[in-house]
Amino acid sequence: MAERQEQAAPDAVLTRIGQVVMLHHGGDREEARHRFLQLWAEIGEHGAALHRCTLAHYLADTQDDPSDELAWDLRALSAAEELAGDRSAGDPPSVRAFLPSLHLNLAADYAKLGRAEAAHSHLRRARHAAGSLSDDGYGDGVWAAISRLESRLGEDDSPGGDHWSPPRQRPTT
Repeated sequence: MAERQEQAAPDAVLTRIGQVVMLHHGGDREEARHRFLQLWAEIGEHGAALHRCTLAHYLADTQDDPSDELAWDLRALSAAEELAGDRSAGDPPSVRAFLPSLHLNLAADYAKLGRAEAAHSHLRRARHAAGSLSDDGYGDGVWAAISRLESRLGEDDSPGGDHWSPPRQRPTT
């Protein structure tokens, strides 16, 4: 019974991250970055993978330098892959849903840095991972963002094209 209550209790770290996200979305980027960095100092490199993934993902969005943004997005992906590989935690659906966004962010980061090959690689990985997204607002938003970045990068979806990958359309059931 105590274990069930513990699982149902809100995660204080994720709640705090959410509060800082709201601050950032409210327009206070500098303060959000400061608070995210304080949280990172608390949880550290060895904190729970879900916390590190979520925090690094949002911390990347507060960076001014594209190289710093890339570094935080890479930390987020690393923590997500660690979490996905942790068989004791099962295979949390939230991690599978997060991967397309993480790869999409990395594709955008690499594009900003003029690293086209890496950008295209992560865009293909985002598109592939997005096949597991639900047909809801979040999934639709990720698919729309993939399409926008494909247009920006000039992705060619034809099998003979240099950057061919599986179709970006949702599989029909």
